[in-house]
Amino acid sequence: MAKSPTQPPTSSAGAHALPSYLDPNHLGPWGVYLQQVDRVTPYLGPLAKWVETLKRPKRALIVDVPIEMDDGSVAHFEGYRVQHNTSRGPAKGGVRYHQDVTLSEVMALSAWMSIKNAAVNVPYGGGKGGIRVDPRTLSPKELERLTRRYTSEIGIIIGPTKDIPAPDVNTNEKVMAWMMDTYSMNIGETATGVVTGKPIDVGGSLGRREATGRGVFTIACEAAARIGLSIDGARVAVQGFGNVGGTAGKLFADAGALVVAVQDHTGGIANDQGLDVPKLLEHVRATGGVAGFKGAEPIQPAEFWGAKCDILIPAALEGQVTKDNAGKIQARMMIEGANGPTTPEADDILNDKGVLVVPDVIANAGGVTVSYFEWVQDFSSFFWTEDEINQRLVQIMKDAFAGVWQTAQQHKVSLRTATFIVACTRILHARDLRGLYP
Repeated sequence: MAKSPTQPPTSSAGAHALPSYLDPNHLGPWGVYLQQVDRVTPYLGPLAKWVETLKRPKRALIVDVPIEMDDGSVAHFEGYRVQHNTSRGPAKGGVRYHQDVTLSEVMALSAWMSIKNAAVNVPYGGGKGGIRVDPRTLSPKELERLTRRYTSEIGIIIGPTKDIPAPDVNTNEKVMAWMMDTYSMNIGETATGVVTGKPIDVGGSLGRREATGRGVFTIACEAAARIGLSIDGARVAVQGFGNVGGTAGKLFADAGALVVAVQDHTGGIANDQGLDVPKLLEHVRATGGVAGFKGAEPIQPAEFWGAKCDILIPAALEGQVTKDNAGKIQARMMIEGANGPTTPEADDILNDKGVLVVPDVIANAGGVTVSYFEWVQDFSSFFWTEDEINQRLVQIMKDAFAGVWQTAQQHKVSLRTATFIVACTRILHARDLRGLYP
């Protein structure tokens, strides 16, 4: 098993490359978020006096995470937990393990969680966490030690009524179980509500694993209906084919759509007649990615963005749709399954092309919605059926999208700006009602 370095490089550009949040030539995720806030400020009326609240995280914690490796050496990793806003409730957001995690990224992701939670009107603020590490270089025991030490380091600011982590990129149910157990051991009692996305047997919720993808599909159906696009027979392209993209792809295929192109970290594939999605999901589970799937032709990364499709779903990482590839997109609408996949410049290009962009902060909110259900169930120790959860999820997503669509029509703005108007109004109204202390 290859070992990770003591301090992984900040980016794939090399150990001496500036991280994006220090590079004056790179806007970075936090810069993208700030631009989005600036675009919505003119629509906030009297609440605009509080807008600086949205531009400053409430709390940002950077921690050293030292662990003993299997060979007896000690490695150090940098970890983060950012609480962007808690005006409407405890912070809520995932934890990602990735070699390119930066403070700028985690700050932006925490802010987008604030917007997302307010957009679907669940009583949470925004939070996010991460460790700069390539988890593929760690053994299972090293991964567990990393998780437990990180949980202990951020334990001073998390808790069932303070900040509730969840899975994100390269973290899963097992990681959440380790986090819950570590926090519980440190406080001397079992606290199932400290994280969501847990295994069912330790307080997890039915339907949580598929929730984000189901939400993406639900929102896509709502958006498609409003522009007169039939899902049956629609051509779909998906970037990322894990929990989000894979679940959404399956639901689209079940509804009669053709998934014609898929791209992930292993490569890209296409089939003009439609991919066999169940077989592709089996292939991904067996091999770790879509590359090599026999029911398709391989395609180059740049070809994916030009795929002839009706619906495009970026469901991988942030910053994927840029001014360099937005002009190639042929889809009638793009549903953001990932967090922050589109830059402001790309947004403008797609708007000029007439592509309907349904933003992440509404499109992928299914995960946090069912996380809220899980949190409520943990507090009550009463658990719902999967059908009940899915019905509640679909209803909340439909209601949230209807409100955003109405706001977009009223102000003649994009769905992204409309979602920010709805969410920022709710956040800043709570801030205004609470006032300042002391």
